[in-house]
Amino acid sequence: MTTISARPTPPFGRALCAMITPFTEEGALDLDGTQRLADRLVTHGCDGLVLSGTTGESPTTTDAEKSALVTAVREAVGERASVVAGVGTFDTRHTVELARAAEKAGADGLLVVSPYYSRPPQDALEEHFRTVADATGLPVAVYDIPARTGTRIEPDTMLRLAEHPRIVAVKDCSYDFLAAQKVLARTELAYYAGCDEHNLALYAVGGAGYVSTVANVVPAQLRAVIDAFEAGDTPVAARLQQRATPLIEAMMAAGLPGSVTAKALLRELGLPAGPVRAPLRPAGREAVDGLRTAYEELVGG
Repeated sequence: MTTISARPTPPFGRALCAMITPFTEEGALDLDGTQRLADRLVTHGCDGLVLSGTTGESPTTTDAEKSALVTAVREAVGERASVVAGVGTFDTRHTVELARAAEKAGADGLLVVSPYYSRPPQDALEEHFRTVADATGLPVAVYDIPARTGTRIEPDTMLRLAEHPRIVAVKDCSYDFLAAQKVLARTELAYYAGCDEHNLALYAVGGAGYVSTVANVVPAQLRAVIDAFEAGDTPVAARLQQRATPLIEAMMAAGLPGSVTAKALLRELGLPAGPVRAPLRPAGREAVDGLRTAYEELVGG
């Protein structure tokens, strides 16, 4: 009889928020707002915060701002949550520099997206991730989001990357559920759902949890989904995931970037957010009203 081992403890927690980067109304970095938002997210169920990802508008923040974010959030949450720094760029050398700066600033781990635009072949992609992983002592999550980068991390490449001692996790936005399961079955990589509609589904087949943009506004409601599943109540977990679907759709599939919708809703709720930086533009009133309605139906339902 085959013995099935227990689910391993994920390296960065289970409920992670892809945190927005609050700005002042003038567009400067709002470190006070960043700390207040980080504290709120952790208090309401997040056990990890991912900074300077796409939702954090990383293409528009400077290297110094990225380091300042890590320092500020580390100070705000202490050891209550993991702090994962997004350091991925289309330049291996620059990514290494950001990785070392994040380690120095107090990050617990690194999120490294596939180099975008240049579309490197798989062997070059593998070398990029290995070079970054070799540059610090921090654990690394590779970020597979081919719709944005133009290059997917093929399953065979992922299997080879799993052999690196510091490449421990994947943020999966590949929309290839079969490939994710194939890698899960053959490695110890912790797979995090990077698309909120997959949070429960990926967790149910052995995923580690999620890295969620929607968690910026409803951290407790998303955490409740995996908590119910962990407690053995699959029907409740499914219903909770289904209840969150209208808000997930409004924030992530209605034609606006998640950074725009998350900031719009946070502003409506009087929480730290501020404007988005160009070339992004704020959500219009009709979109904001739709977001507010979906939010109130979830929270008040």
